[in-house]
Amino acid sequence: MSQTILITGCSTGIGKATALYFHEKGWNVVATMRTPEKGAELAALENVLVTRLDVTDPASITAAVDATLERFGQLDVLVNNAGYGAFGPLEATPIESIRRQFDTNVIGLLETTKAVLPHMRSRKSGVIVNISSVAGKMTLPIGALYHGTKFAVEGISEAMQYELDAIGVRMVVIEPGAIKTHFGDTSIDISNDESLTEYQPLVQSFTNAIGSFMENASEAVEVAEIIFESVTTDTPKLRYPAAGGAEDFLGARASMDDAAHKAHMKEMFGLS
Repeated sequence: MSQTILITGCSTGIGKATALYFHEKGWNVVATMRTPEKGAELAALENVLVTRLDVTDPASITAAVDATLERFGQLDVLVNNAGYGAFGPLEATPIESIRRQFDTNVIGLLETTKAVLPHMRSRKSGVIVNISSVAGKMTLPIGALYHGTKFAVEGISEAMQYELDAIGVRMVVIEPGAIKTHFGDTSIDISNDESLTEYQPLVQSFTNAIGSFMENASEAVEVAEIIFESVTTDTPKLRYPAAGGAEDFLGARASMDDAAHKAHMKEMFGLS
């Protein structure tokens, strides 16, 4: 019997690439997104179910899990991929944007995980894959909210592995680096207030740096390949750096103390 994977955030980027890759490998795929009409390419494939799932809407999460079990009878892997990056000076960021960032990247991840655990616990089998980022281990200027959510994903994942062990389920954390579409139009939200002049050099430096940062970005399929490896390997581990220079970024951060890293980043961003 083919294994079944449910992936959130499949309209573009890593989510869509992962859905296509697992389909090619013969898996049943549940490709979820807020607007299923955007999933026509995936919906045309055999053994692919495209259905609505908005991680900020608990009813849609429950409905998607129910649809998965009705169609395929089991769920072997959940990939918590849906998310985006909120950037900007905190002082310029509306509280609604702050809540939306954490509701999507953290609370939504927890809600979706909680929804699949009863089924996985009953089978004493399954893998939860949380898409983190190198941004869960290192920070950029004006990224307090986005980095805060990804640092949270790292801690949640590391702590949850103990309770998952108790029910026969495995935790995986994927840490992509610079990935094409990862910071595309739908994946980044910058708040700014130009009247707050003190912050403008930071905002401008960030905007300039992200453009050059993405010039050498990896294709999303490279992350999909690592996700597949992580859930099928005979030698599992918790964390997987995933393309886009991830190992270099994480290695450099690990080699520096906080002061050295801050100085390095200020130099990189052209900040005094």
